[in-house]
Amino acid sequence: MMKRFLPFSIFVSAILLLSTFSGCKQYSKDYQAKAQNPEFIHKGVRRITDIIRHDIFPPPVSARIYAYSSIAAYEALLPGYPEYRSLAGQLNELTPGPQPEAGKEYCFPLASVNAMLTVGKQLVFSEGDIQELKESIFEDFNQMNMPPDVYERSMAYGDAVAKHILAWSKKDNYAQTRSMPKFTIQSESPARWTPTPPMYADALEPHWPKIRPWVMDSAAQFLAEPPVPFSDKNGSEFYKQALEVHDIVKNLTPWQDSTAWYWDDNPFALEVSGHFMFGKKKISPGGHWMNIASHANRKANAGIMQSTEVYVKVACALTDAFISCWHTKYVYNLIRPESYINKYIDPEWRPLIQTPPFPEHTSGHSTISSAAAAVLSSLYGETFAFSDSTEMEFGIPPRHFNSFREASEQVGISRLYGGIHYRHGNQAGLKTGREIGLYVSQKIRTRK
Repeated sequence: MMKRFLPFSIFVSAILLLSTFSGCKQYSKDYQAKAQNPEFIHKGVRRITDIIRHDIFPPPVSARIYAYSSIAAYEALLPGYPEYRSLAGQLNELTPGPQPEAGKEYCFPLASVNAMLTVGKQLVFSEGDIQELKESIFEDFNQMNMPPDVYERSMAYGDAVAKHILAWSKKDNYAQTRSMPKFTIQSESPARWTPTPPMYADALEPHWPKIRPWVMDSAAQFLAEPPVPFSDKNGSEFYKQALEVHDIVKNLTPWQDSTAWYWDDNPFALEVSGHFMFGKKKISPGGHWMNIASHANRKANAGIMQSTEVYVKVACALTDAFISCWHTKYVYNLIRPESYINKYIDPEWRPLIQTPPFPEHTSGHSTISSAAAAVLSSLYGETFAFSDSTEMEFGIPPRHFNSFREASEQVGISRLYGGIHYRHGNQAGLKTGREIGLYVSQKIRTRK
């Protein structure tokens, strides 16, 4: 009996087809669901905070980094959430950015993280640290086993959004302010700010009001009320408020002492011990509130898009609050309690925490904290209770707050306990900051 064989060409084709199917990688069908984990965004914000601390950026500059990186994350994530709207046309001079290709599949959380960290990498010194985080997070995305074309397309989209945001950032006058002249000290006027120990540093960022605001019309839009009229006369109102700072610091309760240190948030405090000096790095005021935003997002079990929305609104409030406050500071140019007390009340007196190198009125930490608290309250409610563990890495236990506003008001009073602000400077800062936060909340419309 004759044996029948398949034609050789058909036999080869069958073998190739079989080998193709047997070697074909099966890509996950649920990678999109896995990519919705908000921890990707939380990790990115936290890493940027760590690098800002390492690189010792001043508080206003730190806020700028948070804003641009958060905006990039938001805009790259946006196409996957049609119920949200772009910030283009809402933030000053931000134009519509690149759009994804119609009919193509993307993983927008991957694009978002890539955009955020790409922008952050361009705005910090320690670029290698952000690159290391990118590789770590992208490895997590790789573990989801998404199709290679989706991965590459998403990464490319994130790059495109980052490029658009970075181009926008270059027009905010930041580069120009790097070469502007130093602040001129008006030593002939006893009411004016002068450098304070132990660094006797130049005035910090005197040209920051020239930075383009994010939401405000101008740096002068929310000029705070003026300080108490200066006087060196014993018994005058100004003398009384300086004496209050002096007496409080001399008689601090344990709670007042711990509160001052809890909200110190000095990015670089110079410690003096005998003949030795060493720097101590801490989280910045803006970084503390971005961390509080993270605590709130986690407690609320917010998804990745809602978390990104919260970060971007808080960051925009922080940046505008810094611009407004720095405008106020250099308009009034008021002497610090340390300088006044040493000259007119007690030459041996020292504040509890280090006096930062810029004019007193108003309190920057009070202003930006109240702005951030107003935004967070608009998003999560006026009675949202939370625990803040930001200071644990510095050996300070967590604190519980019944609302964001309660936390911001504790910030304000902490500057009095620390001996670096008059009471009125804190109160005026809290008032102006709240106005800015409410304004940002009303002007930025993220939901359709």
